Amino acid sequence: MLAGDIRALRKARGLKLAEIALNLGRSVGWVSQVERGLSMPSLEDLRALATLFGVPVSLFFGHDVPEERERGVVVRSAQRRSLGTSESGLVEELLSPDLGGSFEMLRSVFAPGAELKTENERPTEEAGYVVSGIFEIEIAGVWHRLNAGDSFRFEHKPHRWRNPGREPAVVIWVVSPPVY
Repeated sequence: MLAGDIRALRKARGLKLAEIALNLGRSVGWVSQVERGLSMPSLEDLRALATLFGVPVSLFFGHDVPEERERGVVVRSAQRRSLGTSESGLVEELLSPDLGGSFEMLRSVFAPGAELKTENERPTEEAGYVVSGIFEIEIAGVWHRLNAGDSFRFEHKPHRWRNPGREPAVVIWVVSPPVY
């Protein structure tokens, strides 16, 4: 649900309602209503929120769940929300129904030669499982070469990644708390 995702992103980044309101040029009451699903942000508002949270605007789309009983529980493969573009070398799909839980699960596809050149460190615990391909990850200065069936986990450590192979590397990635 869009409202819950906006709330989860705000909390994950430690932002107050007033900070969001100031950034958007909106009232605190309006932001509160958006987070409770009582008001709907415009496309311009969603773009501003995406920039503020450092996420692709596409994260806010694709919330349609055909069956009400599956809402917040099941994500069908055709209903996944895509994050990123093939130009960046990394395309991710949100496997979790939303960002409101204590973790998020992503299907990450790393193009051959794709690389995160600068270290990324965030206040999260992360784990991954390599479904296919070759995937290399540097955690706290140590590189690890992983193949299909291998997995990893780290907490609050700087990391980088790359796909040295000739085929896409597919990794199921779990992040707690959610950061998208």
